[in-house]
Amino acid sequence: MKKILFSTALLASCIITMAQRPATDISRKFLQDSLNSYIELAMKQWQIPGVSVAVVKDDQVLYIKGFGVRESGKTEQVNEHTRFAIGSNTKAFTATALAMLQSQKKLSLDDKVIKWIPDFKVFDPWITKEANLRDLLCHRLGYETFQGDFMFFDSDLSYAEVKEKFGRINPLHEFRSHWGYCNAAFALAGEVIEKASGMPWGSYLADNIFRPLGMSETLPYSKQVDTATNVAAAHTVANGKLRRIPFGRIDNLAPAGSILSSASDMSKWVRALLNTDKAGNQLIPADAINATRLPHSILGNGGHPFNRAHFYLYGLGWFLQEYEGRKLVEHTGGVNGFVTSVSLVPEENLGIIVLTNTDANGFYEALKWEIMDALFGLPFRNYHQTTLQEYTGNEKRMDSLVKLRKDTIAMKIAPSLPLVAFTGNYEHGIYGKMNMAMENGKLTARFEHHKGRYATLEPLGGSRFLATFNDPLYGIRTWPFTINEGKVQSVTVTVSGFVEYTPYEFIKTP
Repeated sequence: MKKILFSTALLASCIITMAQRPATDISRKFLQDSLNSYIELAMKQWQIPGVSVAVVKDDQVLYIKGFGVRESGKTEQVNEHTRFAIGSNTKAFTATALAMLQSQKKLSLDDKVIKWIPDFKVFDPWITKEANLRDLLCHRLGYETFQGDFMFFDSDLSYAEVKEKFGRINPLHEFRSHWGYCNAAFALAGEVIEKASGMPWGSYLADNIFRPLGMSETLPYSKQVDTATNVAAAHTVANGKLRRIPFGRIDNLAPAGSILSSASDMSKWVRALLNTDKAGNQLIPADAINATRLPHSILGNGGHPFNRAHFYLYGLGWFLQEYEGRKLVEHTGGVNGFVTSVSLVPEENLGIIVLTNTDANGFYEALKWEIMDALFGLPFRNYHQTTLQEYTGNEKRMDSLVKLRKDTIAMKIAPSLPLVAFTGNYEHGIYGKMNMAMENGKLTARFEHHKGRYATLEPLGGSRFLATFNDPLYGIRTWPFTINEGKVQSVTVTVSGFVEYTPYEFIKTP
């Protein structure tokens, strides 16, 4: 990492001085005098090629600016019109669309899912009958966070295939007893929008939200990146080095995370969501907006490293928390090569949008808190530096673990069986097939529904192997094989928590 050049003491002094003035003066002073330098220097430390930021206050765009480049090593600059993949910030659009259809009396959020999707099915037949539209939008179906996403995420499965496989996953928790982030549920919500409106999910958003709000730079589907202009490229940091990675292809889960948008367009979205007091003069009805902000799921008591926060909840497509006596309505988005955040403070008429084109940073959240605290007249905390230290510490711990495994590999501790014994075809009951073969002297695992992505396996001794994916998004993990009477029975496959936490057992087939 590069040494910090930013004078935190100077900025802290500046913020403390400004805290004696009204909040509007604080915000303008911070945004005009300090924010640009703060962002530019933080980008260097985090190795972020491009950032785009917008701040909306009192129905005006108080600040909007792009920084850096669209693609590392190239010269095209990021501006406020540059398109970024916004990932799960798509969910608020999907939830709002359903709430708008409720306002139009075309559906009720209390409708059972099977009313709109007759072939809807989950593992438990009773839940199949009882699940309603709210359950889809507030992550309370009983699944563990990201459960099933390895199958669906960036795979060649169609939406119909995602729906069928999702119906066979056994949730790890009881229905409505546990908050577990479920992307497939939002994909189902998109089908409900189509059935209730007579229009595909993307077309409904375009006709009822994007075009009416003047969001001409916003695209609903990830496949549209192929013909779009002014698009940020996807990046990650692997082994300490920034690298470009393929753009995510997640249109089989589109209503959960496929939208591309710009800071300019997202500022229009945020302004519309903050204008709930203009009765009769809204493109998005106030009752629809408020429906998405009603708490449905409990995540915890909340907490903040410096300031007051008392609860943490989930509405419909939005995280909800209290911070310094104010209600925050917010969400983040993470998808191949991008992390983004959208935050609303309705009683302050404040909205903050941060878009970044690498998925290996915590700056997209740190910047939000920095801006918010300045607007609230709170002391400067340098969240970026605190977050960077925590992130670096976690990376060092992970690197140490990987090094330990590599050292074990270097000791050349022989596996329980010759490598060729581990080759062959494997199958998971829901995912499908995986093949293990020798390639360039190493075991290589290739998956039926993830063409072009594979894992190289190196023996750790006994029946354990270190699996390293060619796409860093999927991580480096230890895979244990089960061996019985001298024969390989199965392998337990895990991937990066960015994709999914739950393991998959692939059974070796004859």
